[in-house]
Amino acid sequence: MSKPKVSQLAPQVPGNRRAAYSASTKRTLVDVAERLFTEHGYANASLDSIVAGAEVTKGALYHHFSGKQALFEAVFVRVEADAARTIGLALEGRTDPWDKARTGLRAFLAVVQEPRYRRIVVQDGPAVLGYERFREQEERSTYANVVDIVRSVQVAADWELDEEMVQTFARIFFGAMASAGESVAGAEDGVAAADRVEVAMTFIIAGFQALSEAGVALPGSTAGSTAGATAGSTAGSTAGSTTRR
Repeated sequence: MSKPKVSQLAPQVPGNRRAAYSASTKRTLVDVAERLFTEHGYANASLDSIVAGAEVTKGALYHHFSGKQALFEAVFVRVEADAARTIGLALEGRTDPWDKARTGLRAFLAVVQEPRYRRIVVQDGPAVLGYERFREQEERSTYANVVDIVRSVQVAADWELDEEMVQTFARIFFGAMASAGESVAGAEDGVAAADRVEVAMTFIIAGFQALSEAGVALPGSTAGSTAGATAGSTAGSTAGSTTRR
């Protein structure tokens, strides 16, 4: 009589239980890595400390991630997705496009002051992922909120822009927001820095609103025909009064 194989003696674990355990292990690794990256930064958070915190072996870590950088990217993606979700929730129900733009700005400025976003996305993200990969990941999340706001403003202003111009405006504003986020995240007084950014960006938004209300057409759009001098004067006065509210 032949001896049974070792595989036949081992307890059989259903596939769905194995998948659930694997997913749980991966989630725990990301949870612990997020905490350690936030508290100590990427350079000072070792894989040994991460697997110890997750109570798994390094083999388990390498089963899910190719290394520390891949684990960081998973954390980065989750933090960015959470930020996009937070901003998206703040925008829900906002029907006035100018109010929507200001609300989105305030929500973003609140997000960049969170310790995990400040450390993982703003401070460590570009260096660890590389600038191109960093922007690519960022544009998959919060960029969508900016495009949504630009489209809302376009409709309200009756500016019939082609898709390329919509994306151009979105990238310009997204770049401005990203730069503003870096300045807020790196400031000693983040609240004061956020207040300054909000004043500056609100003034810019008010300028666009004034141009829209004056019927000024953007190059390439079919809106409005108000004379430039009159529109410019109206835009200036409206922007000032809107900012002072």
